[in-house]
Amino acid sequence: MEIMYILGIETSCDETSIAIVDNNKNILSHKILSQIEEHTPFGGVVPEIAARAHINYLPNLIKEALSEAQIDISKIDGIAVTSGPGLIGGLLVGLMTAKGIAASLNKPLIAVNHLEGHALTIRLTDKIEFPYLLLLVSGGHCQILIVHGVGSYTKLGSTIDDAVGEAYDKVAKMLQLGYPGGPAVEKAALKGNKHAYVFPKSMVGRDNCDFSFSGLKTAVKRTLDKIDNLNEQIIVDLCASFQFTVGEILKDRISNAIKLVKQNNIIIENLVIAGGVAANKYIISCLKEITDSNNLTIKSPPIKLCTDNGAMIAWVGVERMSLGFTNDLVTEPKATWPLM
Repeated sequence: MEIMYILGIETSCDETSIAIVDNNKNILSHKILSQIEEHTPFGGVVPEIAARAHINYLPNLIKEALSEAQIDISKIDGIAVTSGPGLIGGLLVGLMTAKGIAASLNKPLIAVNHLEGHALTIRLTDKIEFPYLLLLVSGGHCQILIVHGVGSYTKLGSTIDDAVGEAYDKVAKMLQLGYPGGPAVEKAALKGNKHAYVFPKSMVGRDNCDFSFSGLKTAVKRTLDKIDNLNEQIIVDLCASFQFTVGEILKDRISNAIKLVKQNNIIIENLVIAGGVAANKYIISCLKEITDSNNLTIKSPPIKLCTDNGAMIAWVGVERMSLGFTNDLVTEPKATWPLM
């Protein structure tokens, strides 16, 4: 098999990332430059600051990635770039850079849906065949899908308001735990009593596979407003109770999804958890209860590939280019781009 080298560019939010991946599943180089320091003072991502940071970081990261991979840019077979969904300014920076490289090298451009990056990362790191059930959970996304193949997805459910990661970030901000909030809440929850507070389990018991986390977030805020003397024990108990509730919601929704898959006679062997929240060990342990009882295997990428990264974009480039799926240079970025 002839070796194919794909350069991947990811600039959809607050990570600037470049990777070079080949069709033998080798990550030859992988650079991620986080913008946490730039956004921490604001408690969240500021789109204009993110876009300007991408402009500053991207050229050098590309040079460093090529150097680390010991590959001349002329040997790159295709340029894969996140073209949506995401912050439009960041997407523009990445896409215009990719177009310039593709045009100068006369090589194919592969416009990648960021969500497909998360969806297919597991095929870069594990031997897994289609179809499989996917729970995509991150700061901006919360969906359950059946992954039939590259570019072929059936959405079973999604959030009707907030994403899981967003709820974690908002709770962390309420409790002044810093940014990003997900890891901070998970760490604090380890020391708390998950039954100290009872929060609403939104959507639990309903027949569909949709999610809602706005009410849970509001319930934490209302509970916090009633507390006069906030101390460390109360903080960790709030975090543990919040995280326990999230776990119960996800378990219920995934149980419904598995039932739906079986009703439609679709044979799956794996539940894949992808996106930044897939790094949460408590969430994984909750969902493993469901997969074990349904004879499914739960899989998730390594933690470094759960958050936004260039390797997942490069890998989608490999998958899509292998099937002949490329894009022309008039491709435009999409702030919203459903994975269907």
